Amino acid sequence: MSARRLLGLACLLPLALAAAQGARSAAQGEAGGRAPVVTLEERPLSVPVTLAPAGPLVALAPLAGALEGALARDPESGAWTLTLADKAIVLAPGNAVVTVGDEIVSLSQPVALGEGGPQVPVDFLERTYGALAGYSFEWRPTEARLAIGRRGAREVPVAVDVVHLQGTTTVVLQFGEMPRYRLVDLPGAVEVEVLSDRLAVSSTPAVQDSLVQGVAVEPQRVRIALAPGARAESYVLENPFRLVFDIHAADPAQPAGPAFTPPARPTGIRTIVLDPGHGGAETGAVGPGGTAEKDLTLQLAQSLADRLASRLGVRVILTRTADASLPLATRTAIANQNKGDLFVSIHLNSSRGAGAHGAETYFLSAQATDARAARAAAAENAAAAGAPTPSGGEEDPLYDLQLILWDLAQSHHLAESQRFAGLVQQELNTALALRDRGVKQAPFRVLVGAAMPAVLVELGFLSNPEEEKKLGDAAYRAELVDALARAVGRYKQSIEQTAEPPAPEPAPAPAPAGPAAPR
Repeated sequence: MSARRLLGLACLLPLALAAAQGARSAAQGEAGGRAPVVTLEERPLSVPVTLAPAGPLVALAPLAGALEGALARDPESGAWTLTLADKAIVLAPGNAVVTVGDEIVSLSQPVALGEGGPQVPVDFLERTYGALAGYSFEWRPTEARLAIGRRGAREVPVAVDVVHLQGTTTVVLQFGEMPRYRLVDLPGAVEVEVLSDRLAVSSTPAVQDSLVQGVAVEPQRVRIALAPGARAESYVLENPFRLVFDIHAADPAQPAGPAFTPPARPTGIRTIVLDPGHGGAETGAVGPGGTAEKDLTLQLAQSLADRLASRLGVRVILTRTADASLPLATRTAIANQNKGDLFVSIHLNSSRGAGAHGAETYFLSAQATDARAARAAAAENAAAAGAPTPSGGEEDPLYDLQLILWDLAQSHHLAESQRFAGLVQQELNTALALRDRGVKQAPFRVLVGAAMPAVLVELGFLSNPEEEKKLGDAAYRAELVDALARAVGRYKQSIEQTAEPPAPEPAPAPAPAGPAAPR
């Protein structure tokens, strides 16, 4: 950074601090200068509260101790996990996106570190303790008080649909609002037990199915009776809230086990699929100096493949090894065919403004985190399709359907994709002092179809002349590769530290040689 820019930042710093202090003072002034407090049914709790400009932030650890649930920190990723009503809620400081079981939830402001550990906005409490444990939360600004109470029982409408398609039976429970519930595994059945609410049944279809013997709805539970040996997996959909159960016939080669199988965390990382973005006629971003994204992504992917194979002893597959066009669906098909345990799509960013800089990491969602994430996905998707970048946000209806369907399948991997994306972003920020643009979610076509944890990483802005120059330097690219390799290594170690050592894989056949890009 130049001396002039450093001087400019030094001049701006007191103004920024004064603005932040002014925002805090305004928040405190609204409360009449009172110190913020938390009460549970009018009884004071010893829970720190920070008055931030975007709203109060509440210390989660002491609140969890006063209510219910267990809070633990992952030393590898720095993320925290709150276990509440049989659901794992993963949150990370500086991130306004959390996962609640298989659901992605966007918050009004990022989680922060402060007095009492991680501090969360009130909407986090509403989406967790409110939805899962029956508490109500009301921030009263004139009193500077967060008032917590217990909600009474609600009557929640539920409708049931049963569909059989291609050997799988899907049972969908659609609720008028999200109930407080837990899943219970019984011999030959799965139950949804409703906690402190009551169900109002709108319809229960007669079931004639080879895998589901019946669905019974009572005021406090829904019971799905399974055929002998059948197994069920569940996931959650939003807007409206639905619990979905996919029921499969038993595999005769597998020993008998519980009827309900929750999505399993990976047990090992043996095969990693790297996807160099763009290729062939699809150039991708082009810097002011003429640098093409497709060339840099291939160089970075090839270097990373070498580093991962030598450092971690893993099998690495590249979706392309030459400057060739490759449909997006083919990229994830390659990952699935090779039974990949991790999918990383490598890209470089572009912006209309030449000053944009930094790295950002994405995982799949039908809804983008923000407008910037939506534009980034639209640009990548349109470039891959050979079409102009959509300006009005319209999408191909067939793609919309494909994305929604695959978003259901990816829900099994959301927590792991988010956790890995956090490690990638952390390594890039720490090692290279890049601007932290954060972990985001967006509907990237290239992630649709990956049956494994999958992320897309943007390693800088080619539209920025300074970053284009750095990306052209082999030493800087090596630092990027090292940061990515460390993130993969940390994720692999965290997955395998409690797992049995995997059996060695046979060496893969060499891929056909193609015209390689210069390294």
